[in-house]
Amino acid sequence: MDEMLQDFLTEAGELLSDVDRKLVDLEKRPGDSGLLNDIFRGFHTIKGGAGFLTLPAMVDLCHLTETLFDLLRRNELKLNAGIMDAILAATGVVRVMFDDLGRGAQPQPADDALLAKLRAIVSGEPKTKSIAAAPASVTVAASAVAAPLASAEPDWQAFYDSITRVVAPKAQARDVVTNPNGRRASDNPAADEPVVGRRTTDRVAVARETTIRIDTARLDQVLTLSGELGLAKNRLNCLRQDIISGRSDADMLHTFDEAIDQLDLVVGDLQRAVMKTRMQPIGRLFQKYPRMARDLARSLGKEVDLVLEGEDTELDRAMIDDLADPLIHLVRNAVDHGIELPEVRAAASKPARSTVWLTASQEGDHVAIVIRDDGRGMNPEVLRRKAFEKGLIDADAVNRLDANQSLHLVFLPGFSTKEEVSSISGRGVGMDVVKTGIEKLNGRIEIESEVGIGTTFRISLPLTLAILPVLIVKHGTQPFAVPLGMVHEIITLEAGSLQHVGGHATIVVREQVLSVRSLASLLGWSSGAAPRYGVLMQSAHATFVLAVDDYVGREDVVIKPLADIRPAGIAGATLAGDGSIVLILDIEPLLQAATPEPVAAFA
Repeated sequence: MDEMLQDFLTEAGELLSDVDRKLVDLEKRPGDSGLLNDIFRGFHTIKGGAGFLTLPAMVDLCHLTETLFDLLRRNELKLNAGIMDAILAATGVVRVMFDDLGRGAQPQPADDALLAKLRAIVSGEPKTKSIAAAPASVTVAASAVAAPLASAEPDWQAFYDSITRVVAPKAQARDVVTNPNGRRASDNPAADEPVVGRRTTDRVAVARETTIRIDTARLDQVLTLSGELGLAKNRLNCLRQDIISGRSDADMLHTFDEAIDQLDLVVGDLQRAVMKTRMQPIGRLFQKYPRMARDLARSLGKEVDLVLEGEDTELDRAMIDDLADPLIHLVRNAVDHGIELPEVRAAASKPARSTVWLTASQEGDHVAIVIRDDGRGMNPEVLRRKAFEKGLIDADAVNRLDANQSLHLVFLPGFSTKEEVSSISGRGVGMDVVKTGIEKLNGRIEIESEVGIGTTFRISLPLTLAILPVLIVKHGTQPFAVPLGMVHEIITLEAGSLQHVGGHATIVVREQVLSVRSLASLLGWSSGAAPRYGVLMQSAHATFVLAVDDYVGREDVVIKPLADIRPAGIAGATLAGDGSIVLILDIEPLLQAATPEPVAAFA
């Protein structure tokens, strides 16, 4: 029974998200028979599953809504704002019922006011007061503060034990209600604020969904490659016995090399095939946002269309789940901050109805997600003034910022351009959470904006977190890894190439003056000889040169979390081919905690 319930919640949750999206489209095209039929079938299917599982409260609500849509599609009823409000309130209550089921509770009947409203609409009674959609509310949880990396070298045996021991997997719990298809209660505006016709529920921690749908063709490929891996193992065992028995010669060693090459090829193909089983279309996440944007725009008195593109772009399932909160903030900020009121747009000779685009596309080994609006844009001068007034930066820093750097001020914790705090924004939380969330996924976010034209947020993410492309660098003999996505090039640090600017070490690269930071200083370790190489890197806020003693090259590594150990600036670890530990650096915390270095430090 538990398995059947889980299947129902997964299928019905996705179906309800699709219904929500089509309801937003129906509001723009109320006579679209295709949409009316699709939504009718959606409620009918959910009702059927609920009836099979003996869930009378859900059956009653879905039956009323299904009947309403039957009247609409037969032209016996005309859609208006009041009816749409009742329908959207009903979908919000159904989702709350899903949440109850997900945590093992029996769904309670919908509020009597909502049921009465739906019955009145179906029976043709005079219209009652419309049910207003409430704005979404996004709760930001404070992230854990990492312990600083000690100035002395760490206990390597503890690190080794941490990343090689077998640790039982732990369920990742959240502090918001989620249903089994990964939807948080805060994703749905109707599930966060009490409205007429629905009840509220206590927020509880629910385990994250751990099941995914996989195309059987991908599983067949994994099975085939597993068979090839077995053949390669058998071949190596035979060669091993020949070598042990002393029957090796030059030809046999050549055959051994060929077998190793074949094994390397099969393992690489198998890794890629397994990664593909984790890939899911990002559309399952995107489909949540049209309803959210619609409800928020309506509560603000704005007219907004959310356009989705590239929904079939695939991304690691774990990353899709972790993208939900950052994208919620970006879409909400576009509607709240970016888009003007209709009368303001009309005065600027812009269409009263605005557009927000949410697009995804694959670019090589990365996925690009773009959130763009045709709103008011951001004024760099206003951002600099606000940051200074709030004490987030000092006067010297303000004067050093160019236009692009000024746009990134929105990512500072506590930054807000709102004069008054509302239920939607103004507390200075949100955009810093976006940046932190993207960086945790080894991604980066960039901003482009033009006053009066609009703003674009561009996110670049690796396809998967299972395998991370890195550059291996060294401090002394200890190897470290930096995400390859941050690396632009490697340069040689020649004697006399460093300059002293404002008390800091700098270097000129193609007429650009860049800050130089030594790896030893960032880690708080003692420095030996002057670093020989510089890695030109781009972080979320700055371009700089990381000075290192040596570099090994590019590798694809599997990140192993450090169980019970979380030093600041270390994202995880991996093992090199020779068995040595390679620490994977988390660059941003290291930069924030370190102080600029004088040229003398590199002598």
